[in-house]
Amino acid sequence: MERNLKNVLVISFGFLLLFTAYGGLQSLQSSLHSEEGLGVASLSVVYAALILSSMFLPPILIKKLGCKWTIAGSMCCYIAFSLGNFYASWYTLIPTSVILGLGGAPLWSAKCTYLTIAGNSYAEKAGKNGKDIINQYFGVFFLIFQSSGIWGNLISSLIFSQASNKAEISEENLACCGAYDCVTDTTNTTSSAEPSNSLIYTLLGIYTVSGVLAVLLIVIFLDQIKPDQAETEKEILETPTFCSTFLATFQHLKDKRQCLLIPLTMYSGFEQGFLSGDYTKTYVTCALGIHYVGYVMICFSSVNSLCSLLFGKISQFTGRKILFALAAVTNTACIIALLLWKPHPKQLAVFFVFPALWGLSDAIWQTQTNGLYGILFEKHKEAAFANYRLWESFGFVIAFGYSTKLQVYIKLYILLSVLVLSMVTYGAVEYLEAKSSPGTPTATKKENVGPLTEETDT
Repeated sequence: MERNLKNVLVISFGFLLLFTAYGGLQSLQSSLHSEEGLGVASLSVVYAALILSSMFLPPILIKKLGCKWTIAGSMCCYIAFSLGNFYASWYTLIPTSVILGLGGAPLWSAKCTYLTIAGNSYAEKAGKNGKDIINQYFGVFFLIFQSSGIWGNLISSLIFSQASNKAEISEENLACCGAYDCVTDTTNTTSSAEPSNSLIYTLLGIYTVSGVLAVLLIVIFLDQIKPDQAETEKEILETPTFCSTFLATFQHLKDKRQCLLIPLTMYSGFEQGFLSGDYTKTYVTCALGIHYVGYVMICFSSVNSLCSLLFGKISQFTGRKILFALAAVTNTACIIALLLWKPHPKQLAVFFVFPALWGLSDAIWQTQTNGLYGILFEKHKEAAFANYRLWESFGFVIAFGYSTKLQVYIKLYILLSVLVLSMVTYGAVEYLEAKSSPGTPTATKKENVGPLTEETDT
């Protein structure tokens, strides 16, 4: 148990170091690289590459390199993205975004495979239930990993708070913040509060070192899969080929319920993309300055983590329909309020209320949508979750793709429209389920949801 637990902790802290860097960088992309929309374009490319990567790379790389070296190699892809930010241009940031996206799917798949093999191995020796040990390992992993959103954003805010050129934002520039932002003057409205190059390089240096430490931690301390465990690894990886996975993913669309869940799944990408790409730039950076982005995203991450744990527990008592309704009402209220609100530095608390409420809603979208997929498609989980990752990633790609082309109020109306459509189609799914199994309560349990949820985090 000690050796297995050591390996779980090594992977957990490796991911913590890696995503401390990536999470902080992702929150800052739209604010740091606003010229011609380079920042959000790079995020759109990341998720487009992730879609391609998830289709064929994980089984090939894990089979050739093994879990340990796939994790280490994929982590290097994230370091490349940090390095690309040192001299951000279309010729550096876009290629490194492609590299990151291609490394994302193998990284998460190798992590899941390693923890599953380690859990089954220990359970077999100790005579315990494999699923219980695996859940315990994933619980330890996510307990440590979830805090990465706090540390990465805290580092960025503390560093940018040292800026000596923090200037008062004029009322004229404040008029260009919020839903009716001045698209053509986006760069000008925030330039006065831009941190110096030395602070940016300091932050990127810390993030890069954090990524390098993650790789060293894995290379030096993570045990390779033992020969007797390698057979289990082969069994896990030999079943799905690229063609079979690709075909199964799209054949699953023959299921009417899967088609009806596409809007809800894409909405998850839309709403996360709006918060990290648009809210941070046109509300926070524009009205308060870039040094507040980290604090605001810490608020989101903290509430999101707490609510994920809370709603995972209470869903068995409330049922998923009530929780989905709560998320929809909360998001709708936030969208309407964001349309009406004119951000101003004097209303500091309001800047944190929105990400807190957004974190509450996102916790429901993540936990309950994953749980819903697991329950509805129990016999075809692999194809179902491949569809989940596919359509959520498409949501991200679209949200980041049109981010610089449209004014924020138009994006908010799009978000509201997709939310309404999602609730209509989700209601149709519940109706079909009730019709096909009258008298059977729709369960809301979610088994092994944690790892599946986080695989979409890149």
